[in-house]
Amino acid sequence: MKTWIAAVSLVGVTAVWGWTFVVVKNAIAVDGVVPFLAARFLLAALIVVALWGRKLTASALRAGALLGLVLAAGYLFQTWGLGLTTATNSGLITGLFVIAAPLADRLLYRTRLSRVNIAATVLSLVGMALLTGWSPDRLATGDLLTLLGAVAFGVHIALLSHYSPRHDSSGLTAAQLVWVSVIFLFAWPVAKRPAIPPRAVWGALLITGILASALAYFIQTAAQRHLST
Repeated sequence: MKTWIAAVSLVGVTAVWGWTFVVVKNAIAVDGVVPFLAARFLLAALIVVALWGRKLTASALRAGALLGLVLAAGYLFQTWGLGLTTATNSGLITGLFVIAAPLADRLLYRTRLSRVNIAATVLSLVGMALLTGWSPDRLATGDLLTLLGAVAFGVHIALLSHYSPRHDSSGLTAAQLVWVSVIFLFAWPVAKRPAIPPRAVWGALLITGILASALAYFIQTAAQRHLST
């Protein structure tokens, strides 16, 4: 039963993430990639620390450092790519994290790949090429960046499958989002002079910071305790 609940929860999280592609694309056109990500994850980090800060153990912070670094890389590549490609292409290519995850699990933890995994990988790549119009002689920069983001998200899932059973879900969620916010806050002055985000992006920040980050990553971290990659 827990496995079914976890699976349904992750489907809901995926739906929320899919809903945000157009929202984020419009927001970064106004505020820029790094400033938007810094504000988004600062909001998410403040929420999870307020809720579960007492569960931020040293062990969770150590695990969260690696998870947060990979997650930050995923969001940087994905959001950067989203600014250079269509929301449709970004969503389709990001979806390849579902095949990147078992491949990463194989490389990191020597997990055996089934024939179904291998077939799904090949079919997904062919499907992506057909749907996005990708060809070896025409690889758009935005699509390539988004693909790197999908790979990073796949690695994150593989790592999360390894770490989540060893830690409290709320503490590990808080640790990840704190580290992601720290990374982007340090990057913010390099990309653009820090300032209060424009009013035009406040709605996007609330949606992505609360629903697509704080809530979504708590659900994913909790669900990953009961699911394989």
